Amino acid sequence: MASGLVTAGLVLFVVWLFELPLDRAAVLAPVLVVVFGAAAALVVLWTRVGWESLRRGGHPWRWVAIGAATIALLVVLTMLGVQLPRE
Repeated sequence: MASGLVTAGLVLFVVWLFELPLDRAAVLAPVLVVVFGAAAALVVLWTRVGWESLRRGGHPWRWVAIGAATIALLVVLTMLGVQLPRE
């Protein structure tokens, strides 16, 4: 029952995101489940790799602080409307 609800949610999400007709997205439901499962597996894998690398490296909290500061800087610059020059 839960897997059916998750699949229906994925189908509705794809219909909303890509503005596909509902019948076409329903036909693609098996592909959607495989793609979202593979994407979730990659997120879990790379999160674990990053966590292990962070744990084994020196001064792990320094790297976390540098990463958080970089993300905060990007958010602030985006909110201020700063744009990079384009070539």
